[in-house]
Amino acid sequence: MSKILSLEKRNAVLLRMAELVRQEESILISANDKDLTSFESGDLAMTDRLKVNKKKVGEMILSLKQLAAQDDPLHVERFQFTHDNGLEISNRTAPFGTIMIIYESRPDVTIEAAGIAFKSGNKILLKGGKESLNSNLVLVNLWHKALEACDCSKEWVTYLNYSREETQRFLENPSQKLDLIVPRGGEKLIAFVKTHAQCPVIVSGRGNNFVYVSHEADLQMALDVIVNAKTTKISACNAVDKVIISRDLPRKMEFLNHLVQTLRKYNVDIITDAKLAGLEGTTKMDNESVWHEEFLDYKIVIGQVPDVDEAIQHINTYGGGHSAAIITVNEEEASVFMQSVDSAAVYHNASTRFTDGGQFGLGGELAISTDKLHQRGPIGLQHLVTNKWYVKGNGQIR
Repeated sequence: MSKILSLEKRNAVLLRMAELVRQEESILISANDKDLTSFESGDLAMTDRLKVNKKKVGEMILSLKQLAAQDDPLHVERFQFTHDNGLEISNRTAPFGTIMIIYESRPDVTIEAAGIAFKSGNKILLKGGKESLNSNLVLVNLWHKALEACDCSKEWVTYLNYSREETQRFLENPSQKLDLIVPRGGEKLIAFVKTHAQCPVIVSGRGNNFVYVSHEADLQMALDVIVNAKTTKISACNAVDKVIISRDLPRKMEFLNHLVQTLRKYNVDIITDAKLAGLEGTTKMDNESVWHEEFLDYKIVIGQVPDVDEAIQHINTYGGGHSAAIITVNEEEASVFMQSVDSAAVYHNASTRFTDGGQFGLGGELAISTDKLHQRGPIGLQHLVTNKWYVKGNGQIR
């Protein structure tokens, strides 16, 4: 397994997998129906992430084809230096080796994340949640068929059908070499993995994203951005949870009333801070800790700050380090905001819903990291590599 598959082999597997997913669409959707039927939870976000329909299958196929079309992320020269003594020194990208992906609810991770890891030359261990077992087993079986059709070992993609206790034992004492673990899910899952893992972990963190409406904002744009970021997909980590407005916003009450009325049409529960308490159709915040929460639900907080400096401080105090947006026509103000807010993605006059590997031109994503090592934000094909130094000489000694 140490030998890296050629680019041609890796791409052939991805394209064969795309064909198989298309051919077996009805079997996959039927398996997913079983998962949905047995999933007993009122968690809207988890249910939304679990569901596989024709649209989702189409996205899986597109992701595989886009991955196959992308350049090889391996053996890319990042640095070159010729020593005084004639040594030729270069630094090139290399695979991690074996990557374990632990995830909840989302069968599309079995395609997208595994595909990115595989194209990057890595062996993949998949540990999905029990709620998506039927869907995942169908998809892993297709991975094995695709690998065998291209004369590759099935060991490149392995599904670990482990209980929580078995997973803990494996993390603490792996039965094979593990080079990297990527947990994708809620804060409890991430904490569990970080507690027990014996190798590096990339945290695909929570959202809790903010929109700041400046006193120089285009009000219609602000309304459109907030409604889009909140309501189009509440299960997404790039959805917005908090809106803070400038104290000096022109037509402030008119804007707020319009925003509340529009959000209420989508059945969004609206909480306000003390400064905006009493706004019709809202409830007052009863605990400041709400500012820290990621909702993954039809719920939003609206608050007020004096200016952009306070907005930046507020976001850096409470935000999840994922995404933050400013709505303003003032380019200088936007520049200060974007440089000062400590988030993986910062926006000027656009919805946070674009924080996504596919939307950012990466052809999909393994995860969206809120850590700062070794990559922040959407982790795509070109990021799922480490590096290696190549030194060529003709007998030099030191």
